[in-house]
Amino acid sequence: MSRLPLIGIPADRRLCGKHYFHMVGEKYIEAVAIGANALPVLVPALGPELDLTSLLDVCDGLLLTGSASNIEPLHYGGPASAPGTLHDPNRDATTIPLIPQAIGAGVPVLAICRGFQEMNVAYGGTLIQRLHEVEGYADHREDESTPLEVQYGPAHEVLLEPGGTLRDIAGRDRLQVNSLHWQGVETLGRDLAVEARAPDGLIEAFRVANAPSFALGLQWHPEWQFERNPFSRVLFAAFGEASRRRAASSR
Repeated sequence: MSRLPLIGIPADRRLCGKHYFHMVGEKYIEAVAIGANALPVLVPALGPELDLTSLLDVCDGLLLTGSASNIEPLHYGGPASAPGTLHDPNRDATTIPLIPQAIGAGVPVLAICRGFQEMNVAYGGTLIQRLHEVEGYADHREDESTPLEVQYGPAHEVLLEPGGTLRDIAGRDRLQVNSLHWQGVETLGRDLAVEARAPDGLIEAFRVANAPSFALGLQWHPEWQFERNPFSRVLFAAFGEASRRRAASSR
């Protein structure tokens, strides 16, 4: 009997009370378990203490999640963050070296929101820290005073690039997506190819060109109530299938 593929989900390191916890949002775990039909395994944000080679030997896929924290600007040569910005240096130290190593090893990777930004930085790209303050860009933030159903509701359209992986998965050239981010791609990392743009021109998705396996980053949140969204269902199914192929080839 074939086993379920094992998909690693790098955790946030967050202070809860007086103790640090390594945690992942339930919506991501469920999207892997149900949407990708895989076994989700949380990966602690141990930075250099984590043996990446051993991790990738057992992982059949990686999901990089969104988070309330932002990547520390020192990783992409950006200016200091605004006062009060939440950072997670342990997650940075775990995911930024992990991403190119995983993709080079042929491990399927799906990166969402912060994970999308991590992938861009891991490949040498830079970020805009406060999009809403930059002329020419729309305000991509959610209204935190509204219910979650509204915050994660459709916010704008994205145009999928001709010949791209997402257009092939979606079977169409446009999608309605949610929008819950302050930051965005400034310069695209090397070896990355645009997959989708917002109406204001902001890059909303990319792939790692010539990656040996599935390697996609999305700025929006397909994991949110993925069962109700036809595109999200086929996206996680495609990610799961790529992870199953990886699991079969490593036996």
